[in-house]
Amino acid sequence: MRPFGELEAAIMRDLWDRGQPATVREVLESLSGSRTLAYTTVMTVMDNLHRKGQLTREMSGRAWLYRPIRTRAEHAAALLQDVLEESEDRQEVLMHFVADLDADSVAQPRSTIE
Repeated sequence: MRPFGELEAAIMRDLWDRGQPATVREVLESLSGSRTLAYTTVMTVMDNLHRKGQLTREMSGRAWLYRPIRTRAEHAAALLQDVLEESEDRQEVLMHFVADLDADSVAQPRSTIE
């Protein structure tokens, strides 16, 4: 899985933050505060995210309601899994990752593993 592009990431953050399905217009209105975007641009990116399996959609009246397939945490975990699968030495990558974490961040996974 490839990381999201800038606009894809902004759309996904918006959908994750709102916690409920949204139309293209609602996402556009939310993103308009930080940038100027055309409706068709947001619509195209959201349709692409749907085709890539990142969003699901259902018709509501005359508009599609979009929602993320995965939670933000599930998506981050999938990205980490992809990194590990591409490495030649998974354990070394994990050791470097864990070495950079603070004690509190290590405590929960440690108790889960045990």
